[in-house]
Parts: sequence; C-alpha cells; structure tokens
Amino acid sequence: WPYCRKRCSYCNFNTYVVPAVDEAALRACLVREAQTLLRLSQVHSVTSVFFGGGTPSLASPGTVAAVLEAVAGAAHLPAGAEVTLEANPSSTSTSRLAGFRAAGVNRLSIGVQSLDDAELRMLGREHTAAEARKAVEAARGLFPGRTSIDLLFGLPRQSRDAWAQRLEAALMFCDDHISLYQLTLERGTELAAQVRRGALPAPSQDLLADMYQTARTVLVAAGFRHYEVSNFARKGACSTHNLSYWRADQYIGVGPGAHGRFMLRSEGGCSREARVQTLEPVAWMREVQSQGHGTRSRVVLSLLEQLEELLTLGLRTDEGITHERWGHFSPQLSLQAVFGEPGEARALQQEGWLVLDSGGLRCTWAGLAVLDSLLPDLLWQLQR
Repeated sequence: WPYCRKRCSYCNFNTYVVPAVDEAALRACLVREAQTLLRLSQVHSVTSVFFGGGTPSLASPGTVAAVLEAVAGAAHLPAGAEVTLEANPSSTSTSRLAGFRAAGVNRLSIGVQSLDDAELRMLGREHTAAEARKAVEAARGLFPGRTSIDLLFGLPRQSRDAWAQRLEAALMFCDDHISLYQLTLERGTELAAQVRRGALPAPSQDLLADMYQTARTVLVAAGFRHYEVSNFARKGACSTHNLSYWRADQYIGVGPGAHGRFMLRSEGGCSREARVQTLEPVAWMREVQSQGHGTRSRVVLSLLEQLEELLTLGLRTDEGITHERWGHFSPQLSLQAVFGEPGEARALQQEGWLVLDSGGLRCTWAGLAVLDSLLPDLLWQLQR
C-alpha cells in the first residue's frame, strides 16, 4: 500500500501523498499481481502475508480481504498463517482494527516511533504519545500477544537517559514484540536537510552505540529475546514473516516498489530471481492491467550472490546460519570449508565476535552489535 496521509520528516520509502486514492483500481491490481506471481512461482503453500507501506491501515478491510482471498485461491494459505498489517496510530480506531481482524489480519505492527510529543513533531508524525498508547491498547485487545511496536532511537538532541525513559515507558504498555530502529538521516529527507544546515545536531556514534546497548540490556532484563539485530520478542512472539527474509526463504513482493526473491517454476526454471516492481503507483497499475504484473527488473542471482545474501541476512539473527540452511544453497561447499579454515572468520572467532560450531555460524552477543563491521571480512573470505 504505497500511500500515506503525509510524509514523515525522516522517510525516504517509496510512499506517495495524493488528494484521492482510486482504491478499487489499486485493489484489483494487487489481486491480479498476486495471482500472476503466485502462478509464475508455482508456490504450493504460503506461510505468511505482510501488508506494508506506506500506511496500509489507510486501506479498507475489504482490500485486505480481497488480497488474502486471491492468495488462498492461488496457493494453500493455512488457517494459522501469520497475516501482519502495518498501522499508524492515527488510523487505528477500534472499529477499523476489528474490520482488519475480520478480513483475516492476525498480527499488527504499529509505528509508535516515540513516546515524546516534541520528538513526534520533529519526526513529522501525525499522532501524539497519548494516541499511540491508546492505539496499542486497542490493538492488544483485538490481537493479544500479536501486537508489535516500532521505536526510533538516535534522534537529534536525544540523550541516553531520555531514551532509557522512553523504553521504560514503552514496557509499561507494550505487547510481546518490539522493533528498534536507529534513525538514519536519509538524503533528500527534511530531517537530513535540517541536520546538514546545522538547525539540528547529529548524535555521535558513541552515543548511538550506548543507546543500542542500553536498549538490549533493558529489554532482555524484561524477558525479551534479542532474536534479530533490531527485533525483540518474548513468549515466542517472533515475526514469522521477517524470519523468512533472514533465513533466505522465497518471498513474493506485490505492489509498487515491492521486492521479491523466488524461483520461476512455471518457466521450468530452478534459478532464484531478484525482482523489483515498478515504483510509481499509476505506472505500476498500468503495467499490471496490461501484462498481469508490474515487474520492473528481473535479475537471476548467481550462487555467490545467493550465499552473500544468506550470510548478510542470516547473521542478523541470534540463531545465525545453520549448516542445513547453508547446505540447501551450497551442497558442495560446507560452512566449515568456507569459514572454518585459517582466515578472517577464524580471527573474528578468536576475537570473540563470531561462533562456528555444530549449530552453524552466528554472532556472539557482542558481535551482533557490530555486525556491519564484521561483514566485509566475511564477504571477502566467501568471495575467495
């Protein structure tokens, strides 16, 4: 769902603010593209569906229901499959959420971002902290144990103590899943421009590292498992859908600017493709109406590219990359053969950043916090 009511000051996603949305046309195209890509992939069973955006909570529940019906008509969608909808606090009235639940949504991801009104204004958010709390409480009533919240840290002028207070406040009313994202100042955004011209200060790297470690400590003490670089869950409430990305499973991207990674079985292929759909919604709709899908680019991934993706994504999780998963992509060359020999990976193990054992290859607790700085050495070793 590519549309938003307004653009946040930090956002450089493929989102659009328009006077009016032709929802019937968009719905028909989402349905048709889902059917086409499922047919091309010949996928038999779908484990999860994720409605992202934009602001999918601006869609009508009827659109969500239509897409889910199309998926269930083209492949097996088990009764208990995870169906997540991203929502903004400003478009989550209880009646609206009940409509989404009736349509088949069983998990909600709410963009809270901050629990401070001044910070929310700086971020260009539409809602207040009180509205965010109210939205989460309404969601938990309808989706108990399956309501996730997003929070941003590393905001201009934010101190470590203020961040710790926001986190403690979030723990008072959150459910069993929290996603924490360090604010990235993206080129072309309003917030990046304000920092560049000196109107707002950029936080130091040391402060950002402190904030991240503070969050990890606080959340783990509250019973959360730090199961992925940015994600924390308790009582087994991990996101099934996002785990499928990090485990390098196949996924189909539907809608303007969506990404996918899957095999085209219908063309007799056994190679994995990276696909990106046309970015601009009106152009995408035209393409779907004329050819059944709006795929803008198709790239067949080499074995090395697939292993690079498996490495960079798999190491983001606390489970890392199992021998079995690696063997699925690389039956000839084992994890041990690539990373167990003398070289960069062994040095990183000796320094306490990585572990390679009978469970596979994974980061240590310390390594997970600095993964981006470990990857170049590991990718270099893999390429050799």
